[in-house]
Amino acid sequence: MIDQFPALQIMVTLVAAPICVMIRNPRWSWVCAMAANTIAFLVSLVLLEKVLADGVIRYAVGGWAAPSGIEYYIDAMNAAVLVLVSGISAVVLLYAYRSVAKSVPAEKHYLFYTAWLMCVTGLLGIVITGDAFNVFVFLEISSLSMYTLISFGQDRRALTASFRYLVLGSVGASFILLGIGFLYAATGTLNMSDLAVRIPESESQRAVLVAFSFLTMGVLIKSAVFPLHAWLPNAYTFAPIAVTAFLAGTATKVSLYVLLRFFFSVFGKDYSFGQHLLNGVLLPAAVAGFVLMSLVSIFQNDLRRMLAYSSVAQVGYIVAGFSLATQSGLTAGIVHVVNHGMVKACLFMAVGCILYRVGHVHTPSLDNLLKRMPFTCVAFIISGMGLIGVPLTVGFVSKFTLIEASLEKGWWAIAALVLLSSLMAIIYVGRVIEIMVFRRSRETGPESSGMCEAPLSMLVPLYVLIGVSLYFGINGSATLEVAGQAATYLLGGMR
Repeated sequence: MIDQFPALQIMVTLVAAPICVMIRNPRWSWVCAMAANTIAFLVSLVLLEKVLADGVIRYAVGGWAAPSGIEYYIDAMNAAVLVLVSGISAVVLLYAYRSVAKSVPAEKHYLFYTAWLMCVTGLLGIVITGDAFNVFVFLEISSLSMYTLISFGQDRRALTASFRYLVLGSVGASFILLGIGFLYAATGTLNMSDLAVRIPESESQRAVLVAFSFLTMGVLIKSAVFPLHAWLPNAYTFAPIAVTAFLAGTATKVSLYVLLRFFFSVFGKDYSFGQHLLNGVLLPAAVAGFVLMSLVSIFQNDLRRMLAYSSVAQVGYIVAGFSLATQSGLTAGIVHVVNHGMVKACLFMAVGCILYRVGHVHTPSLDNLLKRMPFTCVAFIISGMGLIGVPLTVGFVSKFTLIEASLEKGWWAIAALVLLSSLMAIIYVGRVIEIMVFRRSRETGPESSGMCEAPLSMLVPLYVLIGVSLYFGINGSATLEVAGQAATYLLGGMR
């Protein structure tokens, strides 16, 4: 049975999606989605354990061996991302039951959970497949579902945000499809392991270079790397808050995985960063992203928009780690993919609790919120410290590793800029904490509104994820070990 787990990882959520449509009942649709996500999470844990113990897993779909057939390829890198995606999806879906009941009409709940399951299926499929064209297929499945989920937002601007994401996402997907097409024309194969072997031997090196260029542009758009991030702030701001928490923790992280897989495993480090100097594109974009977007976050008065711009900055940290193209740099980038996914999901879930009771997240109006919503505010404070990178949080593990990797390569300026942007994070997170904890309530503030704490069904999953993030912050070696093994796999190529 365990040999079929790679297929089960995709099939369980894919089969559950149409079942939600047939059920139509809001509660039972949620139960179906929750059960499918839980199974997918447990399967991903088993796959991660097996990979760490026995090495790479290859699964031939339908019994057709690669490269003729489609192959699922699982190493330490994508096994960790599978756990991240399915785990955050399961926790946020548990949180979403009450949140969605308030923000989405009951008669549309089954459609909401169907779109959620299809989005999870697409994201897991992108991560697990070893076929380049299937990356595009699963990318479209997840993207179409994301557009739908964002459009469920109560604010009418959610439709505009969804459409803007659709346009820019389609441009990015088109670049990726064109890149894959040129790779096939140059090599005659779509299997990633086979591509890694055939690309250096291809007689059509111009086609390979065109494919490399198209894939670079497409993946950067999908990952919301500065300055190609225009779709992200409005999408995160106007989507239902449960959707924002889910997407912030998973969607851009999966796109960054695609960047790693193509440029390190398929093209190879020497081709991407030696022959074509990809870090000459990635590093300036990453540094500009985490400095400028941290600065923009300081001036935001909407908590969701502040955290959205912060997400672009955090993507910059990850890409900066990748740009180093070293064992320690890759380890830093990979560990921040996981750590930031947890932290940002926690922050948006805390914001959702505030939104549930207060009705808005306009920062200056959250006077002395700690007295009325102590558990929510404590959750926000702990997660905010993780975003800043305070010691004993996962953010500290990531940033310290990134600074160490930059100094190891002699890039002192990058290390200094990482510290500078972290100081900016202290400003925009600290400002919110100061208002929540110390500023006196005004007449229209939350203290005079009879507000109480968020429902237990929202707080429990929030604190579960916070507990996990604190564990990995204190025991940073656990994630660093997996990230280091993943970096070794990537630098060695797909074998």
